[in-house]
Amino acid sequence: MTGRRTGRLRAGSAGRTGPRAPLGRMGLRARLTLLYSGLFFAAGSVLLWVTYLLTARAMEQQFVARFPAPESLLPPPGASGKPTILISRMSRQFVEQLESAKADVLADLLRNSALVMVAIGVFAILFGWVMTDRALRPLHRVTQTAERLSESTLHERIALSGPSDDVKRLADTFDAMLDRLQRAFDAQRRFVSNASHELRTPIAINRTLIEVALEEPDASDDLRSLGKALLGTNARHERLIEGLLLLARSENEIPDRRPVDLERVARAALEQLQPQARRRRVALRPALAPAVARGDALLLERCMVNLVENAVKYNVKDGHVDVRLSAGDDELTLTVSNTGPPISAFEIPDLFEPFRRLQDRIGSARGAGLGLSIVRAIVKAHEGSVEAAARPGGGLTITVRLPAARTALPESGVPALETV
Repeated sequence: MTGRRTGRLRAGSAGRTGPRAPLGRMGLRARLTLLYSGLFFAAGSVLLWVTYLLTARAMEQQFVARFPAPESLLPPPGASGKPTILISRMSRQFVEQLESAKADVLADLLRNSALVMVAIGVFAILFGWVMTDRALRPLHRVTQTAERLSESTLHERIALSGPSDDVKRLADTFDAMLDRLQRAFDAQRRFVSNASHELRTPIAINRTLIEVALEEPDASDDLRSLGKALLGTNARHERLIEGLLLLARSENEIPDRRPVDLERVARAALEQLQPQARRRRVALRPALAPAVARGDALLLERCMVNLVENAVKYNVKDGHVDVRLSAGDDELTLTVSNTGPPISAFEIPDLFEPFRRLQDRIGSARGAGLGLSIVRAIVKAHEGSVEAAARPGGGLTITVRLPAARTALPESGVPALETV
């Protein structure tokens, strides 16, 4: 039995070089039960063999047949030798019976002990399975709390009671980490709120003053030109601040997830950008299939607006933008492909970084470099993925994959969308 167990361990060690060892796919409870059962059977086997050897030795020492000396068995002078032969034959038979009885006793001992060990082993496995579950229950509580936590439920704590053992220290350490995370998230929310107010207010005041100055009837042409330029700069600053605040919000987890009709959201985004595409002589070519995601409709609309706006803005005259939306059983796929200047493969990862733009795209009139960064943050908040690839003839293809909603849309459909 010990040899077989060693063989299983070696096979498991060799299997780690393959895809994955079967033991690694077992849960902690099953592994602990298997370890406990293996140790029990190994110790039981050793105890069984030691008992067998000690019993055999004791029987060899205690069950000894003693016969008279050979001289005493010699017949007297003139007597017949038949009694001597009979006694010798009976002695051999007795010794054979004694040895056979000892062998039967040892065989019964070995068989009965093995049966008892197997029966107790089965009980030990069941007992170990139950006790392991009881011992791992605090860890299950830690795991359930960690799985349930989100940005909106950081106030929950494990608050494990009991002796100060390793599991209790782990739970207390986890609670302390949650305290630090909650303070960090609260500080971030306060910062975003304060920044939203402090940054928007002076820009709104500047826009109001410029508009009032332009409405003066005696304003000169130079003043009007300067005012229009300042309004354009002010508008770009407003878009930059809105993008930064949206990026900060979208990087957080979405607490309220609802079914969202992505087809309707995509059509709203295309209608919103149709005038801009017409001015730039870019054709929008949608191919949209019904698709339902789960998340925030406003953020998903902003994601699509940024994708299509980016494809229109960095395009060529008489170019086109293909927008395709398809739905699978578990995944939704949105693909935005545009014509445009050639892009090198090593430049593509920089497009998703804030304020990172290609050299030929630098210019305040063409954006601040936050569009695709916001797209990536929104997709990540919706537990999806986004990737980009250069088109062979120039331009870019961006593919967004989102989990499909498990529930159907309500009868009222997607909520009304607002432009961010």
